[in-house]
Amino acid sequence: MSTLTIRLPDDAAERLKGLAKARGMSVNKLFERMAYEAIASFDTETRFRAHAAMADVPAALAILDRLDREDAGPDQG
Repeated sequence: MSTLTIRLPDDAAERLKGLAKARGMSVNKLFERMAYEAIASFDTETRFRAHAAMADVPAALAILDRLDREDAGPDQG
């Protein structure tokens, strides 16, 4: 496990301490969870962008059009 030192304004540090306390965890655990969430968000965006770059746009739009027609139902179009 690594140790990381960060510098925060005093007010931000105090607010994070309060948030950790409200969630019943240490500041260390709060940062660990926030780091995992940030990494997961980044990984999701990266995968999405990679898939989008290989996408067949006309086929995707055709699927969306078909779904729109199905959602509209026979009485609505």
